Amino acid sequence: MHKLQRHDLLSLETYAAQRADFRARAMAHKQQRSVHVGAHLTLVFEDRLTIQYQIQEMLRIERIFEANGIEEELDAYNPLIPDGRNLKATLLIEYPDAEQRKRELSRLAGLEHGITLTVGGRPPVTAIADEDMDRSTEAKTAAVHFLRFELSDGMIEAWRSGAAVKLASTHPLMCEEVTLSETLRKALAEDFD
Repeated sequence: MHKLQRHDLLSLETYAAQRADFRARAMAHKQQRSVHVGAHLTLVFEDRLTIQYQIQEMLRIERIFEANGIEEELDAYNPLIPDGRNLKATLLIEYPDAEQRKRELSRLAGLEHGITLTVGGRPPVTAIADEDMDRSTEAKTAAVHFLRFELSDGMIEAWRSGAAVKLASTHPLMCEEVTLSETLRKALAEDFD
């Protein structure tokens, strides 16, 4: 999947005019690329469209229109686009009540290092978490993490052939597993092109 370049982005004026439609398309796309692992974990698998939306929103919010500022945003967000041999996802640890969230984030320290992906019964791969910066401490995890799943050629081939794909949290206080729907499995297979 190709990284975004400046010419792929809309100007602030053009984005403002198209924002409602672009946002609706991006949100629908994100919904199709999301999966819940248990009641409190959500993974949103990123791609060019989800990252373009994120960049467009940052440019809009921060009113960035100069070339060097745009390049800085591209440099920050392009690493979240899969490169054909991996999947990249945002992990959200979700508790609606602020006090409960605070307690659970302390209890679940290190959870981001125990998210696994299994393709067709092969050995699971553990996500590489937060390569850009540490978001957690020994005492607590953060509510948002960025994950990268590196897949072997055999895993990609099995995925494309229709093998079952499972995501799991192996943290001792939150052992959860889900099998990806056929729709999501097929959508994510496009990330290997």
